[in-house]
Formats: sequence, C-alpha cells, structure tokens
Amino acid sequence: MLTQETVKQALQSVKYPGYSRDVVSFGLVKQVSVNNQAVSAHLQLTSGTQELAAQIKAQCEQAIRSLPGVQNVYVEVKLPTSAPGATGTPSPWSQQSKVPGIQRVVAVASGKGGVGKSTTSVNLACALTHLGARVGLLDCDIYGPSIPLMMGIRERPTISDREKLVPPSNYGVKLMSMGFLLDGDSPVIWRGPMIMKTIQQFVNSVEWGELDYLLVDLPPGTGDAQLSLCQTVPLDGGVIVTTPQEASLGVVRKGIAMFEKVNVPILGIIENMSYYTTPSGERVEIFGHGGGQAEALRQKIPFLGEVPIFTAIRVSGDQGVPVVVSDPTEPPAQSFIRIGEALRQKLG
Repeated sequence: MLTQETVKQALQSVKYPGYSRDVVSFGLVKQVSVNNQAVSAHLQLTSGTQELAAQIKAQCEQAIRSLPGVQNVYVEVKLPTSAPGATGTPSPWSQQSKVPGIQRVVAVASGKGGVGKSTTSVNLACALTHLGARVGLLDCDIYGPSIPLMMGIRERPTISDREKLVPPSNYGVKLMSMGFLLDGDSPVIWRGPMIMKTIQQFVNSVEWGELDYLLVDLPPGTGDAQLSLCQTVPLDGGVIVTTPQEASLGVVRKGIAMFEKVNVPILGIIENMSYYTTPSGERVEIFGHGGGQAEALRQKIPFLGEVPIFTAIRVSGDQGVPVVVSDPTEPPAQSFIRIGEALRQKLG
C-alpha cells in the first residue's frame, strides 16, 4: 500500500552526495504527500548548489517511481537563499546554530587511542585559562570518560531555573562529562542514537555561560560521537593529537580526512610523547621524533607544538591536578602553554 511511510522508506535509499547517510536521516525531507497514485516530496537543503539540488531531486524521483502503484511524482528541493553561488559538495549540516555565549568551539581528536588526547585536552584547557581566557571542557568520550579524574572533580551537575544542567568547574574551567552522571565504574552500553542524543544535550542543554573557548575532547576514531558533534554545533576547528610513530601518523590522516569531510577547518597537529630526557640529561626518542611536524608539513596544516614525556604530566593527571595548574612555570606546563598561545593566535 502506498503511504507516507513507504515513500520515506524509499527515500532512505537516496544518499547525500559524498556521505554514507541518506537524506531522510539528515532531516532534509520536510514533507511527503500521497494522493491516490500521485506522490509529492519537499526537501530543504541547508547548503549546496543548483547542481547538487538537481542531483538529489533526480535520485528522489527515481526512488519514488520504483514504488508499485506510483504514476505521478513531484519532488521539490529547495536551497537556502545564499546557496546559488556556492561551490563544491557542502555538508548537509553546515548551518547549525551557534551556542549562545560561546565564541569558539574546538574539537580535540585523535585517530587512535593511547596518544594522550585527554591529557592534552585537560592541560590545553588549563593553559588557555592561565592565559586569561574563559574556557569550558566537554568530554565527549561517552564510553570512557576520563576528564573527571584528570580534573580532580566528581561533583554532579545541578539543575538551573531554566531546567538546564549547570556544569561543575575546577581550576577555572567549566566541565561536563558522562563521568559526572555515572555511579562508580558503571559502564555505558549504548547504541549510536543514544550517543548522538547525549552529545546534543551536553552542547545545548548545559548552562555554559560566556566562554571564549569550548574545548571538546572527542573519543578516538571517526564514529558516532564525532559526527554527532559536527551535526550539532558549528566547529571553529579541530586539533589532532598524535605521537611521532608511524602507527599513530597513519590514523592521523584518517582524522584529517574526517574533519575535511564535514567541512571543519584543521587548526593544527600536536605531537605528544615527543621524547624523554633521562635524569643524566640524555635525550631518548622512545617513539621516534618529528613525525607530527613532518606530517603537518606534508598535509600543509599548522604544527602547534610538541610535548615531551614528563613523569610530572602523568602524575598530575592521576592526582587530578593538571601540570599546568600544579607547576605552571616548569617545562612540562610550559609546553602546553606554548601550544595554547599558538592555538589562540591561530583562532584570532
């Protein structure tokens, strides 16, 4: 039987050009009407060109005509008023609304785990605060939240008069993490849609107030959390953390490709665990050295700096007092503060 639901199911076969997701899941199908054997569908793109709209229109018409009993098909694909001069294949979520009060949103990502991304996020947030900025830190690693431990806080968020979560803060940084909402070591066993909904709530249903920067600590990889964030809020850029070894650099390229795919500018690469200096002063390059900077040159993106291996960074994180807070004038902290300065200059 020909119904609105069967038409929408047919339209789910139409992928947005350049993406693996369909026009229905992107929320582009605004209206479907069925009248006897005639079907009409109306789509609203958030960005794009006339060529892109024509391509989607033709594919939608073909999908609807494949349904039994359909004789007449009308498909309308509307573009935003600013779209006619656009070029390329834009993101279907490129016109998200900015979060009121937040000037810059920066994602901190890595292609693989174990490169010190969360340690970098925590110390970078504290470094920006040390430099006088108003900073928030959002932990989007839903399955393995580590920000509460590294920032030394387990306080649950309260509820404001506007029925929004009030983020706890420490060392001048406002924080939100799934770790604040869990009891002890309770695991999070969720599928993708729940991850997406939680990240949307962490962005839009939290009283972030006035911030110069909201840093977002992403989980490793290129999955649901990364796509959900890009779909929820317009990012001002992404920072990629790597170690010098080729095993890390190989997946860095995937992280770069992910940001490019969703039209997020890449602010730069940070090389963590660059080298180790022994008590006698000997420099040991455990994971090699310079791979991050070389990859930045190869990809023609900025290199924000390197962080050597310091025992103090690990100890401070385990104790819940980031090294930028505990010893801001010492070399471990200064490496993060220099990166913070480079990031501020890059963002303007």
